[in-house]
Amino acid sequence: MMAKTQNLKPDTVLKNYWSHNGQFADLFNAVLFGGKQVIKPGELESEDTEGSWVLEHRGYAESFQASRDNIKISKRSTAYGVSLVMLGLESQEHIHYAMPLRVMGYDYGTYKRQYDSNAGKYKKPDGLNEDEYLSRMKRTDRFMPVITIVVYYGEKPWDGAVSLHGMLHIPEEMKKFVNDYKVAFVEARNSGLRFHNINNRDLFHMLEIILDKSLPRNKAKENVIQYAKEHSVDRTVIMTVAGAANCKIDYNALVGKGEVDMCTLFDEIAREHEAKGKIEGKAEGKAEGIIETGLDCGLSENDILEKLQKKLDVSFQAAQDYLKKFKNQNDIKR
Repeated sequence: MMAKTQNLKPDTVLKNYWSHNGQFADLFNAVLFGGKQVIKPGELESEDTEGSWVLEHRGYAESFQASRDNIKISKRSTAYGVSLVMLGLESQEHIHYAMPLRVMGYDYGTYKRQYDSNAGKYKKPDGLNEDEYLSRMKRTDRFMPVITIVVYYGEKPWDGAVSLHGMLHIPEEMKKFVNDYKVAFVEARNSGLRFHNINNRDLFHMLEIILDKSLPRNKAKENVIQYAKEHSVDRTVIMTVAGAANCKIDYNALVGKGEVDMCTLFDEIAREHEAKGKIEGKAEGKAEGIIETGLDCGLSENDILEKLQKKLDVSFQAAQDYLKKFKNQNDIKR
């Protein structure tokens, strides 16, 4: 028997939502072209989201793997004279302070796959000049451009870099000599995008309401229920909002439309946030104890970080944050 309440994982739910060509095309048109209908849903084809490539340099080789959330090929974009474009979409739940590097990696991997596929045609020097054979690429060969959009659904306002320059210590006079890499970035809480697709409109309106911390929860609930009533929000959009908000939802309560759905959604989100707060509180207490004991025993910071990751099952970044917070507090106590 299927469990009544199931976990709607953000990654899975968002990947499924953006797999629909109409919603995907509408997002890219909103971000890239101000809502102008340049990319057509019927011209999109899904690509394999799993990517791998080998980086080679003077006898050294290293393999890499990356998994994109969604990537599609736009088969025709005649308005801009481009016949093929690869469009990647990354859904981000948490702030990632190295996001420009991640996007660079995804895009490089996509270009490298194109290059490797193209280079496979030139195993022999027939019809190639010396430079072309060395490059495994003809002077006239061209690859598909890659455009990646990052959509951030997190509760906290994004305070990370959205370009490579934002991650660098670089004097102003040198900036023009250092190549930048900019991220096409969307913050769901305040996107300001012009959508034509009704599901996208509802999705972003509802997320803006839920993520607006200036609104009391009861007022936000009232506003979003009213919005759902007036716009007959689709069930798939509600499930996507629930997934993006990282909460559990009763599938049976999502069968209809309107107030019941939105009340259920808000009740579940409230319970999940309350439980999350309690869990985080316990984790912080455990982290403080591990750090205090480690410092008293003369352990190195690396050893303490390793213990935090193992004991609490957290990322290296989270362990660093705990260490910074509680090490400073411990120093003050001493």
